[in-house]
Amino acid sequence: MRQVTVAAIQMSCSPDPGQNIDKAERLVRSAAREGAGVVLLPELFETTYFCQKEKPEYYLWASTLETNPAVQRFKEVARELGVVLPISFFEKKNYARYNSVAVIDAGEMLGVYRKSHIPAGPGYQEKFYFNPGDTGFQVWETRYGRIGVGICWDQWYPEAARCMTLMGAEMLLYPTAIGSEPQDPSVDSKDHWQICMRGHAAANLIPVLAANRVGQECEDDSALTFYGSSFITGPTGDLQAAADRTQETVLTARFDLDQLEYQRLEWGIFRDRRPQFYRLLGTRDGQTMF
Repeated sequence: MRQVTVAAIQMSCSPDPGQNIDKAERLVRSAAREGAGVVLLPELFETTYFCQKEKPEYYLWASTLETNPAVQRFKEVARELGVVLPISFFEKKNYARYNSVAVIDAGEMLGVYRKSHIPAGPGYQEKFYFNPGDTGFQVWETRYGRIGVGICWDQWYPEAARCMTLMGAEMLLYPTAIGSEPQDPSVDSKDHWQICMRGHAAANLIPVLAANRVGQECEDDSALTFYGSSFITGPTGDLQAAADRTQETVLTARFDLDQLEYQRLEWGIFRDRRPQFYRLLGTRDGQTMF
């Protein structure tokens, strides 16, 4: 049996990057004390969510993989604790800017995933800041199993979850920053957000982790209230652990990866796939091939 404990961290973020990194480290250490081998932090946790407004000066916040303070700090933390840490950061690569995750396995840098799906809407102006990711979906072999990582808006796409599972992922991780809609305060996407990812878990018979932030963050005349509600599902979409909307917390759950692999085989979902009938997934309008 390959037993693994995983953790999703829910936290608030301040304008002080050093303070945020220190807090994240405390929470990672708490997760490790609970036996977690894979620990997921929220999206872009180094700073407040700067994408609320289009401000060119925020381009200067980006840093390279080699110089990013969070990545470098957590390389050492991961080495010390012997844990796997996907670290979300604002990546600079020459004149490109990406919303990226660096995957660290006990101090070893396994690689970088760059967010594939970039949203644009009131309060979430990511297309202004980030180039579309060019890495494609990736799966990493870690000491605690094979992990696939998407980033926030990626979590709405069943194609992404299925691709990572087809590539051998044994769990899917989604660092997230999502909350209120400034153009319409009556909109609450929390249940929709959770149900969508629970569907990925059920359709692929695979655990899913989502780590969100909490608290209100303001940018000029815009304000977002991040609704937390981080969670970990089992392979049928069942909630193994869930957070509330306001509290910082560490969620954990334990899985037997060998048992889950057998379950995926037993159900026959991947055996009975008919990829030759799915060509329309390669189109934008359901008809035209490109």
